[in-house]
Amino acid sequence: MTKAATPNPIRAGLLCRCPRCGEGPLFSGFLAVAPGCSRCGLDFGFADSGDGPAIFVIFVAGFAIIALAMVTEAIFHLHPLMHLALWLPGTVLLCLALLRPFKGVMIALQFHNDAQEGRSE
Repeated sequence: MTKAATPNPIRAGLLCRCPRCGEGPLFSGFLAVAPGCSRCGLDFGFADSGDGPAIFVIFVAGFAIIALAMVTEAIFHLHPLMHLALWLPGTVLLCLALLRPFKGVMIALQFHNDAQEGRSE
């Protein structure tokens, strides 16, 4: 497959699909990257997203939860323990829901941009 025929890396990543063909699964577990694509045979050995997805998840989830907590407080004036009971599980669930697709996007962008580890000569 040529570089022009590759799927959109954002779409392939969000769907957790192979960055080259857009069909095979990218993960073999919740966050475990598969050894390779079952459709096109792409070796996923290059896939190393590091801490990048976690940083983006923290920013997105943090902004969303803080905004919701502020709006809720402005409308209902809840007890602090009620806020804790609402937003702690909400934060955990939102972070877990976003982590896999964000990791998929980072890996797909790595493939699309042919990103490699920095080397010194």
